[in-house]
Amino acid sequence: MNTVVIKCGGSILNELSPSFFASLRELKEKKANIVIVHGGGPEIGEMLQNLQVSFEFVNGLRKTTAEVLEIVEMVLCGKVNKKLVAMLQTHQLRAVGLSGVDDYLLEAKPIDLEQLGYVGEVKKVNEALLQKLWSDGYIPVVAPIGMDENGQKYNINADAAAAAVAKAVRADQLLFVTDVPGILREGEVVKEATVETVQEMMKDGTIYGGMIPKVQAALESLVDSLEEVAIVSGKTTFYSIHGLHGTKIKKGVGVYK
Repeated sequence: MNTVVIKCGGSILNELSPSFFASLRELKEKKANIVIVHGGGPEIGEMLQNLQVSFEFVNGLRKTTAEVLEIVEMVLCGKVNKKLVAMLQTHQLRAVGLSGVDDYLLEAKPIDLEQLGYVGEVKKVNEALLQKLWSDGYIPVVAPIGMDENGQKYNINADAAAAAVAKAVRADQLLFVTDVPGILREGEVVKEATVETVQEMMKDGTIYGGMIPKVQAALESLVDSLEEVAIVSGKTTFYSIHGLHGTKIKKGVGVYK
């Protein structure tokens, strides 16, 4: 395992356990290059509410006006990013907080200005910046705000940003950190599954509720060179000398086990 991209959703950030950070240290001891891409939906929603700024969701994405973008940037690049960096450093992990704006880490373009406002998708990832930070022993912690060549900033879905980074750096694994130890079937963690069997589990109700969007994000990231993603818990050990603990989802056909 050489390069690992970790996506931390905003809802799990306050529940990350010492075991989670111990797993990161274990990966670092294995000489893994780690990059964390984080969200911050709950904090953004709370701040918009506090400031009485109205917003709406269009096709699952937060429509981002110029006013909303300013608040999203403030929360993601400020409060949430620095909170996670501080947590990593208190667990003896050297970390540097960035946004996609820094050195065009995430060069972006709009998805649909009319429908979504300043919601963007990743056009290009500055892989060289990540490589420099890795060579100096840092874990880059990335807030998913991107920028185009004209300096316009965009709010990028954290799942999509993590998948774009994983593709660009040819990651060995992309991990989605959640509040559960993986996909559960009759109370037991499904250790391995394929795209096909995960879709079956969504149809038969094995995967339900809040797990559905997490699994869908994992499936959507299985494109191009990325052969495997995993869903792991931020509350427990997700990596040890025995390997990864969670649900691995691979391309191809087969049965889950």
